[in-house]
Amino acid sequence: MTTKFAKLEKFEGVNFRRWKKKMHFMLTTLKAPYMLTTPRPAEPEESVVEMAEETRKRQKWDNDDYICKAHILNGMSDALFDIHSEALCAKELWDTLELKYITEDASSKNFLVSDFNNYKMEDSRSVTEQYNELLGIYGQFKLHKMNMDESIAVSTIIDKLPPSWKDFKHNLKHQKEELSMVKLASHIRIEESLRAKESDI
Repeated sequence: MTTKFAKLEKFEGVNFRRWKKKMHFMLTTLKAPYMLTTPRPAEPEESVVEMAEETRKRQKWDNDDYICKAHILNGMSDALFDIHSEALCAKELWDTLELKYITEDASSKNFLVSDFNNYKMEDSRSVTEQYNELLGIYGQFKLHKMNMDESIAVSTIIDKLPPSWKDFKHNLKHQKEELSMVKLASHIRIEESLRAKESDI
C-alpha cells in the first residue's frame, strides 16, 4: 500500500477533481473513506458498559482519522502540505480542499472554453502535435463534466486546421461518414505522413 501511495501523483493545486478521485480510491482500499463524512462519536453520558463501547468507537475513529488525514496530506505537494497540515481532522481537511479547489475549477472552465475556441493551428508546427494539444483541452472538458458533443468538437478542430490544409479540410467536411475524434486523428496522421514523404522527394 505504501508503494502505491508513493506512485500517486502529488496534488499541486490543479486538476483537483482527478486527484480527488484517485485519492478517494486509495482511501477506499484502506477502508477509510467514511472518515471524510463521519463526525467523531460523542462523549458518553450513560452506563459504564456504554462508556466502554463509546470509548472504543472513539479510539477507532481517532486512529482511522489519523491514517486518513496523513494519507491525504502525503498526496499533496510540500507547499500545500505546509498550508493544510494544521487541519483538525480528515473531514475538515477534505471539506477545505473541496471548497477551495472545486470553486477554482469552476473558474478554470471559462479558461478551458476560451483556450479551445481561440486555438489556432499553424503551418510551422506538426499538425498531429497541435491536434493532440486540442485533444488534451477536450479531455479537460470531460474531467470538469462539461459536455461537448463529439461531432461538434470534431467539426471545430477541422475548422482549425492550418491554411495549407485547405483542400484536406474541404474533403473531410464533405465526407458522408461521421468522424469521431479517433478517426480524425488517424486521417491527420496519414495526411501528415504523406506530406512528409512528398517533401522528401
